[in-house]
Amino acid sequence: MGLTATADIDQEKYGKLLAKTLPKIIETDEEFDRMAALLEELTIPERELTPEEDALANLIEKLVVDYDDRYYAIPDAKPHEMVKFLMEQRDLKQADLVPVLGSRAQVSDLVNGKRGISKAQARKLAEFFGVSVELFI
Repeated sequence: MGLTATADIDQEKYGKLLAKTLPKIIETDEEFDRMAALLEELTIPERELTPEEDALANLIEKLVVDYDDRYYAIPDAKPHEMVKFLMEQRDLKQADLVPVLGSRAQVSDLVNGKRGISKAQARKLAEFFGVSVELFI
């Protein structure tokens, strides 16, 4: 995708593209999927994009990145805070992590920040919560 100058864009053609695709701030995963599919269609053609298509691709890319940054950015939190957060989101209690980590004392120490998370525990937690192991390292 190149940088298209506004003067190079045919407003009528661009307006028709906008009316067809209806880009807007993305608020749901379904809208994200639709915009990502449109972006893929625009960025993998076997021909050069028109200035209007290029401008639309740039707009959709910004919308997709914005949504991804707002809803899926990895928070900057300590590993034990991330465990607490994930537990709260899933309405879990410390006892629910005993089968994952081994004992109530280990879970309590980990959740309260008294003990670090080993690589093996990070892998188990990542699998249990269905997230990246990097959240716990």
